[in-house]
Formats: sequence, C-alpha cells, structure tokens
Amino acid sequence: MPYRPTHRQLEYFVAVAERGHFAEAAKTCNVSQPTLSTQLRLLEEQLGADLIERGVAGARPTPVGLKLLPRARAVLSALDDMVDLAATGAENLGGLITLGVAPTFGPYFMPHFLPRLHAVFPILEIYIREDRPLALEAGVGDGTIDCAITPMPQGSSQFVTAPICEETIYLGIPAEHPLAREKQIEIEMLGNFRLLTLGRGHRLYDQVQTLCDVSGAQLREDYEGTSLDALRQMVSIGMGLSLFPAAYAASEIGDDAAIRLCEIAQWPIRRTICLAWRRGNVREQHYRTLADLAAEAIANMQVVGISQVQN
Repeated sequence: MPYRPTHRQLEYFVAVAERGHFAEAAKTCNVSQPTLSTQLRLLEEQLGADLIERGVAGARPTPVGLKLLPRARAVLSALDDMVDLAATGAENLGGLITLGVAPTFGPYFMPHFLPRLHAVFPILEIYIREDRPLALEAGVGDGTIDCAITPMPQGSSQFVTAPICEETIYLGIPAEHPLAREKQIEIEMLGNFRLLTLGRGHRLYDQVQTLCDVSGAQLREDYEGTSLDALRQMVSIGMGLSLFPAAYAASEIGDDAAIRLCEIAQWPIRRTICLAWRRGNVREQHYRTLADLAAEAIANMQVVGISQVQN
C-alpha cells in the first residue's frame, strides 16, 4: 500500500503554513513543539520533498508546500464533513453550512431564500461569506467554504453544480447618451463607445470583455467599479455603459430616470446561477436539498429577467 499522510501530519503542516511559526502552530494543535516538528519532518521524508522553509524569521511553505496546501486543507475539510454528517444526521443538513455568495446576486436573492430555508430547517446555522466568484471557487476547492451560490464555474471538473436560475444581463445606458434614444440596440452600435466593468474575478468582467471583443467597444479598465452601485453611479453621470444583472436592476435601478436598461438585439446576455460544491463531498445530498430550496425561492421572487432552469 502506498504511503498516506495521517490527518495529524496534515493538521501540523497546515498549522505551520498558516501561523508561520512552529511554536504557534504547536499551541494551535495542542501538542508539544518537538512532536509537531518530528511529525512534519516525517511527512516531508515520506513525501520526498520539503514542505516548509525553516528560518530565523519564521516558517513558510516552499513552492511544493504551496501546491500541496490547498489539498491538505481539502482533505481535512472532508474529514470534518464526515464527522458533521455522522453527528447531526441528514435531517438538519449537517447542522452548519458555510455558504459563499457572489455579491452581484446574493444580496438581492438571500432575503428571499433565507426565510424559506429557516422555516424548513430552523436550527440549521448558516455562515455567509460574500466574495468574487473566483475567490468563492478557491474557497470551495480548499474546503474553507462548504458551497457557494455563484455564476456557473467555467470549465472545472472539481465542482458539482446544481443550476438555480437563468438571469438576464441588461445593458445600462445613461439617459442622456445618444443610444438612449434608439428603440432597439444592435451589437454594431456599441463600437464607438466605452464600457465600464467590475474588477477581475467577477464573471461580469468576462462578459463585458466579450461584449467589447464582438462589438468593438472600448473596455475602460482604468475605471473598474468595486461594486454594482459604483458602476451604476458612473453610468448615471455619463462615464460609459455597463452591464447589470436582472436581480440588481430590479432592486436598485427600477425606475431610475438616469439610466435606461435594454437588451442587445440578436445578442442576448444570460448567466446561469448555481449552487456549487466540491466533487466527492460526503454532504452532497445536503447541498442538493439546499439547491432545491433555492430554486423554490427563485420561483416566488417573480423578478423580470430571472427564470427557473428547465431540467
């Protein structure tokens, strides 16, 4: 049988990598420093690679250690999942879920979703972490987040995804812009104008970039917005055009006379919102139940531009 690290060795490795000091790591793991050091050295010998660089200033992962650190965290997270599942049973979705949410969707969906979830599972604890989709995917991958409500991850077999809804993405145009007078917006009309975007790591950044590529519009990366609210304010004063998801548009733009929302003829922009979790996670049935409840909440939102996914 091939060598397999013990969970203790992985705990010690992760603790040293995170604390940057052997004594602090030993205190965190509630063991003596010699015990921790011996087990970590044994792990390195068995793997045939140094994982931690030891120095006077402290300890930090080597390049190999940096590559193995997310996997060590994922293994430990999987073991925690097993304990949670055995301890609390399926009737309460494991008792605790750390849920990531994308900031371009979560704030406008969660007020509809959480009351429904609480009514069905009243003692379930939900810790919500809001971040860019790329950061959420990294968190799900290394086990620091259980699952995430996010635009569909692109091209990764690391995740299982359960679609929740389809959401229209609208083009936002300043009311005083020449395009605001057009009854229908064609893709070629955008060629001479500037598009604003959220920063990298958001799916909307990728969609704005694609729209610029196909239309010839200019991507204003020097004016990346930190939030949809920031983008809306910049669009309203004529700094450029941008894209706004339907849930945000319904909640925050509404009848705002400073911005006109429209779809691009023959080139509709949509995105799929899903619940994503790490493939092989022992709590998969919990997350599928969570996704089903999220889809039910979507059905009751009745927001123009958001529709249930047809399975």
